[in-house]
Amino acid sequence: MDKIKRIGVLTSGGDCAGLNAVIRAVVYRAILAYGWEVYGIVDGTEGLTLRPLRYKKLSIADFFAPFARLGGTMLGTINKGNPFAYKMPDGSVKDLTEDFGKGAKELGLDALIVIGGDGSMRIVGKLCRGAGIRMIGIPKTIDKDTPLTEHSIGFATALDVCTEALDRLQTTAASHHRVMILEVMGRDAGHLALHTAIAGGAEICLIPEIPYTYEGIIAKLRSRREQGSDHTLMVVAEGVKTLEGRNVTLGESAPEENVRYGGIGHYLSEKINSEPDNFNSRITVLGHVQRGGIPSATDRLIAAGFGVHAVDIMAEGKNERMVVWRDGKVADVSMDEVASIGTARVDPNCDMIQTARGLGMYVGEI
Repeated sequence: MDKIKRIGVLTSGGDCAGLNAVIRAVVYRAILAYGWEVYGIVDGTEGLTLRPLRYKKLSIADFFAPFARLGGTMLGTINKGNPFAYKMPDGSVKDLTEDFGKGAKELGLDALIVIGGDGSMRIVGKLCRGAGIRMIGIPKTIDKDTPLTEHSIGFATALDVCTEALDRLQTTAASHHRVMILEVMGRDAGHLALHTAIAGGAEICLIPEIPYTYEGIIAKLRSRREQGSDHTLMVVAEGVKTLEGRNVTLGESAPEENVRYGGIGHYLSEKINSEPDNFNSRITVLGHVQRGGIPSATDRLIAAGFGVHAVDIMAEGKNERMVVWRDGKVADVSMDEVASIGTARVDPNCDMIQTARGLGMYVGEI
């Protein structure tokens, strides 16, 4: 296997806090330990597939500024479009695999580190195979839905943001005797909602993995009154379906793009407000606030471990591996194994669900 001299690093998919900390770790380890050149690919795969190429040669000096302490990504990112059926300006569709390979060859890249969700890594992995370039993946997602890893970059910070929001909503809920509903992200996985509800002391938590009934929600609100409480905190994941079994979505999405969830909180609030028991509810939708801000200490620590390990296994000659966190240690698994499992959703019988039920929380019905 040829010796590595130059690597690329890119971010793909939705942004989150901690991405810059990963890039910093990759750059430091690659340069200080192995003497490699590191190129940051701008705007994900588009930096290599579109012309002119978009990239930055990265150095230790680039991180004298506080990039690692900032949210977002210094390289830019994309979370839409299909590089295997890319829409061109003239309306035609093109497979960009060959363009990707030519771009990587033009930059002289020997290997690529991809920081993204499991979907992004599968896409870039396919492009890398077509280009004959080695690839290592680093998981990032506030949804915590990447399989085989206990931590993904961005989740810890998003959880802090959501928990703080619930803390702030509690005082308003108590002051105005209201049901305060917090709608959080997560796509089709309820990890962020469930962790927020437990950490923030919510009484109701709805997630996509567990069915609920309107009667169950109202019964919980009534029991709160019987217990002497005139307010309730409720967390709902954006991917929760209506009572009619449909997702609430925003706008129109192209067929090849992810549907944009949003509005289930408003749907539930309107129903609760129409209840004859005179429950007074309000909805807060955090939206992209969950993705931004200063990364937490936990995300920075995980980012450092992931970045260093990714470079080290790349130096060992490994290919198509994803860095993971297991039992307090950094390890790596096959991308094929990650793909075979798919999205990691909440197990309805997991310890976190049992904890929520043990606290008296309504988390739906099985």
